[in-house]
Amino acid sequence: MMTLQLFSHKFESVPAATSWYLTDLGEARGKQELYTHQSPQRLKVLREHALIESAVSSNRIEGVEVDKSRIATIVFGKPLLRDRDEEEVRGYRQALTLIHEQGAGLPVLEETVLKLHSSIRGEIWDAGKYKDKDGDIIEKFPDGRSRVRFKTVPAADTTSYMKNLITLYDEAIKNHRIPHLVLLAVFNLDFLCIHPFRDGNGRISRLLLLLQCYHMGFEVGRYISLERLIEQNKERYYETLEQSSQGWHEGKHDPWAYINFLLSILKMAYNEFEERLGQIKSPRGAKTDLIERTVRNLNKDFTLTELERACPGVSRDMVRIVLRKLQSTNDVECLGRGPGAKWRRRKKGNNSIRGNKEGNKVQPL
Repeated sequence: MMTLQLFSHKFESVPAATSWYLTDLGEARGKQELYTHQSPQRLKVLREHALIESAVSSNRIEGVEVDKSRIATIVFGKPLLRDRDEEEVRGYRQALTLIHEQGAGLPVLEETVLKLHSSIRGEIWDAGKYKDKDGDIIEKFPDGRSRVRFKTVPAADTTSYMKNLITLYDEAIKNHRIPHLVLLAVFNLDFLCIHPFRDGNGRISRLLLLLQCYHMGFEVGRYISLERLIEQNKERYYETLEQSSQGWHEGKHDPWAYINFLLSILKMAYNEFEERLGQIKSPRGAKTDLIERTVRNLNKDFTLTELERACPGVSRDMVRIVLRKLQSTNDVECLGRGPGAKWRRRKKGNNSIRGNKEGNKVQPL
């Protein structure tokens, strides 16, 4: 609320870096329709991957994890759920489905915010309810120390702050004085600073981000998981959030670091969308494509377990098969033995993406 309030009183221009993001994203939205008229089967594959990745990544950012072998079943099936973590991942998938199917007609209202929270929190007692006790954001260190990272809005003031946030956002959207993508990021920052729920604030902020993107015609989140990209850049996410929240209560904060972070996530998503539509194979080869793309994007050594984790919904056997194929073509090399061995992507110019050399030995997995 404080950022929207600040901008409603005084907004002159956007920084140069933000302007570049807005220009690039405007061009990406302009090309969006061309890409979404591609093969329906290819788009279906992207949607399915994005749904799994979003449900898993958004929860994993908050420490909620489920058995990898059950991810696809939890997201797409109807099994009896084993525990609270599985219930929350399933609930997030249901919230995503609501936004994907009804996003255009789902307004940003308190009712919507509470409905999404009720979905992701399941049967827990405070699902769909604002916090009833004050709770600051505490950072805990490995040595046992802790510090208050941010003092959130008191529980007694939460309802009024949320009402003002939504009112100011609606007025700013109608006013057209501030770029809508900037308003989207500002709303996200203010929501996280208000911290209206006892638990689930980060996940709701990401669902609202997706919903607001749909309202503005940016539909890349339907095909590329914004949540996965945020998880992959989690350190920067927390860093910019802390940087932009300092002085928030007094209206003396600088929101542009966090605004630019969210805009950069959207730009990454569009870049990946264009790349994957150009490279993705038929549904039969979709899992192979996902594994190969993940390996290409890894900038550090990785283990079989880490690669499997980065490819939700893909079995370990499938990961092994693709790794053997990539090893036989000199695209990757194994640095040890056993399931805990490190693997490394071979750089271009080092026989990368080339036929297998004679005598090349494949390391057993």
